[in-house]
Amino acid sequence: MIVVVEGPTAAGKTSWCRRYVGRFVPEAAATGREPADGVAAARHWVRTGVQRWSAALELERQDGIAFCDTDPVKLHYAWGMAALGLAPRAQFDRELAVTREAFRSRRLGFADAVLVSLPDVETLRQRRDGDATRRRRNFAAHVQLREPLQQWYATLSTLSPGRVVWDLPFEGVPKLPEPRTDRCAVELLDSLVAALPPLRTPVITS
Repeated sequence: MIVVVEGPTAAGKTSWCRRYVGRFVPEAAATGREPADGVAAARHWVRTGVQRWSAALELERQDGIAFCDTDPVKLHYAWGMAALGLAPRAQFDRELAVTREAFRSRRLGFADAVLVSLPDVETLRQRRDGDATRRRRNFAAHVQLREPLQQWYATLSTLSPGRVVWDLPFEGVPKLPEPRTDRCAVELLDSLVAALPPLRTPVITS
């Protein structure tokens, strides 16, 4: 089983993973040295997700269950940035096309369960200010992604009931749903994108 721990910046994902799950696939943070070209950037982020998905599969093979600090499918970030008008719609289209190919080749997929933490904005700010061990780049922009992230996983939850757990319990790992057989289903990816609130221009899916 593969489980993703997700939420906006400063939601407590990494701290929760360290406290409750032992080994986990760490978040792939931006370095500031990512490709500037749109096509190259899309390939970079999907390739990073593929590497993290591969690491999760290996952890699953060894331990029976693998946890990921943030989703290897980073497409929700590109969609959220476009929805907020903070990035061009074309970048989401590019990343979607590369993500679909990764799903088709079974190099990337949806986790069996997603634990989503959505603290309010003021709580996120307080946690950011209280954490001297970590520098959160572009916090002001990233905290705006709370709402589109919620929309993304609410849509996934509607299409795949039980897959999303809206909690990151203080007492530890909650009861998890059953493993899924549709991890790499392109049809589920397409249905998710089609069901999201529309962006300004049509989505490219081929």
